[in-house]
Parts: sequence; C-alpha cells; structure tokens
Amino acid sequence: MPPLSALRPFEAAARLESFSRAAEELHLTHGAVSRQVRALEDHVGAALFTRHGKRVALTAAGRTFAERVRNALQEIAQAAEALGDRRREHRLTVSVLPSFASRWLMPRLIRFMDANPAIEVNVLASTALVNFNAEEVDVAIRFGRGPWPPLACEEFLDDEYFPVASPKFNRGKLPRDPKDLLAARIIREERDYWHEFFAAAGVTLDAPLSGHSFNDSTYALQAAARGEGIALGRRSIIGEDLQRGTLKRLFRISVPSRETYWFVSPKATAEAPKVKAFREWVKAELAAAR
Repeated sequence: MPPLSALRPFEAAARLESFSRAAEELHLTHGAVSRQVRALEDHVGAALFTRHGKRVALTAAGRTFAERVRNALQEIAQAAEALGDRRREHRLTVSVLPSFASRWLMPRLIRFMDANPAIEVNVLASTALVNFNAEEVDVAIRFGRGPWPPLACEEFLDDEYFPVASPKFNRGKLPRDPKDLLAARIIREERDYWHEFFAAAGVTLDAPLSGHSFNDSTYALQAAARGEGIALGRRSIIGEDLQRGTLKRLFRISVPSRETYWFVSPKATAEAPKVKAFREWVKAELAAAR
C-alpha cells in the first residue's frame, strides 16, 4: 500500500494541476504537498508530475493513477456518508425553549429514551428560531402564535399565567389581595402579562410597572424562588416548583396566554418515525399529568 496520507494531497494536486492550490484546499503548505507527492512517487517508482519551475503537469502514468485514486477516495467518502445517513435516521434533534427544556422536558426525557432505545436524542435549548434548511433539527417545540407555513405545525398545549412567590418572600408575609402586589417587588419577562392580570383582578395601575426583567421564564422563576420578588408563573412549566414548595401560588386568578405550544417540523420529515414517536410521547405525558 502507498502512504495513505499522501493520497489526498496527490489527488488534489492532480485535479487542480497545482501544488499551491492543493495546499490552499487542504490547509497545508506548498512544501508539505510537494513532499507528500514526492514520497508517493518514490513508493510507486514512477514520476507522477513533470515539474517546470513552479508549474506542474501530470504525466501519463500520473493521470491514470490519479483517476484510480479519485475513484477510491469517492468510494470511501460514499461509504462514510452512508454510515452517517444511517446514524441520522436514529438521531432525533429537538430544538426547544430553555424554560420548557429545563422545567418540563429534561426531567421526563429518560422515559422517552427508555421506551425508544434505538433513538439517540439531541436537545438544543435556545430561544432562537430554527433554520431547518441550514440546521440538522428534526422538530422544534415553540411557544408562540402559529402556525408558520410552509412548515408542518401542530398545536398541542395552551397555557395560563398566575402570580407565584417563595414562601419566604417578605419573611413569609405574602400578599393576600391582588392590590397588595402594587407595593411588592415585581419580576417581569419579555412576555409580560402583568397588565392582563391586574385587569382580570380589577386592580387599576396608577404608574408603569418596574422591577427585574428577564428574557426567559426560567430566570424569572429562579429569582422568585430566591425570594427576590413575585413572578407570573406559567402553568406548563411550574408544576414541580409548586409540588416541592419552592414557589407558592398566591391567588386563584389567572390569565390565559396569547401564545401556545407547537410542534414545528419541515413537511418532508414531519411524519418520520422518530419525529412521530416523540410527538406522541409528549402528548401522552401531558395527558397523564392532567
């Protein structure tokens, strides 16, 4: 066998008929390509290039050898790609909001993996919208006002907001009436429903709300659990906090969310077995919790 490390530099130099351009393509130096080609020539015992200063040209033997090497390298690349395609068939990449990922999906995901051992799950927690054309994402869970054609979109969960606080907030003296919130430290989010809540509670706001503001519910709820203020909890992601007692619901008043949860996928892959299995599992988990 010839030195395998020399075959790619040789193939590139033969295809481009230039050691310099081959070096640029492979991120090597001109000298490195030249040495690899010289080592290959020494091994096969024939000149593969004629050299005229910095210009090179394939010999007849070099042209024949280059064609065989190129075909062999293409076969190796195709074999590797086929293996990658088979792995991708069983790898499920899910894009999801950080709040839903940390507070709902991740504590339950082990059950999906146990039920589907052949599927390798990759979770991408991000607030950014997915570019399905550029990213290898199979399904996104998004919280918003869909649908988003031409993508395949399925609405699967609505939501509501209500005030929550740490039981230790204000030394345990929690607000007893929605009007008491006007004197309390309020924690806000980019999706701010405080005005809707006060309207539903019949409380008039005499001044703009102020206080901490976060771009994701996870951080707002963590701040509330530390006793830093009162936040609006979202029913879909706050269940464990209420069960553990790290947060307490203050009033029975709630306001419906304008946004809902959606499964979003390219239409071409929306019914792929791994995507369908994940959607059905999420819906089953939600149904079991009701």
